[in-house]
Amino acid sequence: MKERIDQPGWISRMLSCIFLLTCISVSANAANYVTVAVIGNRVPVPDKTQGMQKVVEQVKGFWHKKILQVLPDKPDLIVLPEYCDFPKGISRQEREEYLNVRKNQIQEFFASESKANRCYIAFGMRREMEDGNWRNSCIIVDREGNIAGIYDKKFPTVGDMEGGVKTSDKTPIIQCDFGTIGCAICFDLNFDELRRVYEQKKPDIIVFPSMYHGGLVQNTWAYSCRSFFAGAMAFREIPSEILNPQGEIVASTTNYFDYTVARINLDCRLAHLDGNWEKLTSLKAKYGSAVKITDPGRLGSVLISSEDKNIPVEQMIKEFEIELLDDYFDRSRRYRLEPGNME
Repeated sequence: MKERIDQPGWISRMLSCIFLLTCISVSANAANYVTVAVIGNRVPVPDKTQGMQKVVEQVKGFWHKKILQVLPDKPDLIVLPEYCDFPKGISRQEREEYLNVRKNQIQEFFASESKANRCYIAFGMRREMEDGNWRNSCIIVDREGNIAGIYDKKFPTVGDMEGGVKTSDKTPIIQCDFGTIGCAICFDLNFDELRRVYEQKKPDIIVFPSMYHGGLVQNTWAYSCRSFFAGAMAFREIPSEILNPQGEIVASTTNYFDYTVARINLDCRLAHLDGNWEKLTSLKAKYGSAVKITDPGRLGSVLISSEDKNIPVEQMIKEFEIELLDDYFDRSRRYRLEPGNME
């Protein structure tokens, strides 16, 4: 007697296999381009005469218009500033009234925007916990409007803590469909202990909702963490910028435009020039325009990016036995400790 085939089950298993193979194929592809937008601005002084619900609606209207500016570039990720829904010109008491009315409305608004536009949105806001305490948070919603992850500020200012914000001891790495994200919020940037966590975890992108810029510290974070860095400032006067893993600015807002967009390639690695000169020359000779080698000068390291649709940068590096930056530094540390090298 012939075995009866369960057709619905068989079809389901086949579709699962096809989906899995597709995922594996995509993950193996190189040239992992991601379009990132940062918007640096703040909600202007609202009309408070009609109550705080009206203020909530003004906040939604403001950010809806700002997000519209970057949509022509079809961003994968939009980064907004710290406390992005707090308008200018409201007192502490008015802010408490606003929070009591706002509840989850702004979070739900950004979720609807991300779903409507098929992108991730990272935004800073004061978030109430179940126990009634507050956090200064960066919330990331995904393309379906679901929460992809939340980072709670690890190092709030003394003023923020005096105002009721509690600190966090967690440093999550948030998984997105294009790669991984780490977060830092404003004052966090001053603390090496947080940066060192990201040095170990090496997220693809560090998002930085903030009230202050940080100057050269941004460059240090990007380079030491081997990550792209996307900062959104709450003031037009301060540039909101996107940096590459060498700490170079690749896009910035200006005095005319409060937003900027960059298409970045996450399939990249850093390598030192020592011992790699001939290998890099051979790599470029073979792959030509399919590989990009970026030298900022004065740094001694270069950024290698695969522009090929099918060959990831790791495969190129392995093929030519190129020693990566961190591997070279680790080898130097070990060699320093060998007998005869230290007095």
